[in-house]
Amino acid sequence: MKAVVCNGPFSKDSSNLKLAMVFDPKNVTFADEDVGGSKVGASIVYPKDPKRRLEIWWQNPANRSGLYLILINGQSTWTAPGGMKLGLTLAELEKLNHKPFKLKGFDKDKTAAVSDWDGGALASLAGGCKSGVSLQPDPKASPDAVSALSADKEYSSDDPAIRDVKPKVSEILIGY
Repeated sequence: MKAVVCNGPFSKDSSNLKLAMVFDPKNVTFADEDVGGSKVGASIVYPKDPKRRLEIWWQNPANRSGLYLILINGQSTWTAPGGMKLGLTLAELEKLNHKPFKLKGFDKDKTAAVSDWDGGALASLAGGCKSGVSLQPDPKASPDAVSALSADKEYSSDDPAIRDVKPKVSEILIGY
């Protein structure tokens, strides 16, 4: 398993060239990813391997430099700083954070997002990067229970109503 850390090829001043030097040029491609109808230039590490795939967005897409955002999603097995990985439960995230945290309820796409680590261990990561986490409810969770947790409200991760829908980490964003 690979781990994203906020230095080396994943430092703020990284570039597509640095990624290619670490991961081998044949394992790094540059593509325009469709994000909400607009194109974002991103480097893709291991584009043909869903378990090792990693998406890196640049502050300067023209020269592919200045790391802006790292996306861990899909079937990726990468670990983010602090031990975060896809599929973690709220209880497992709390354990990594050393305390409960705040999250917004579920939007129309049934996605909830961490809104505040509440000063826990995941609030400040080594290397100066920040993390964002999206969660999705268990597919077996009651649609009414999920829709009752509105996206315009903030909840504690230890709230029984949130716990009842058994959300799991579906995407991790690491940025500067």
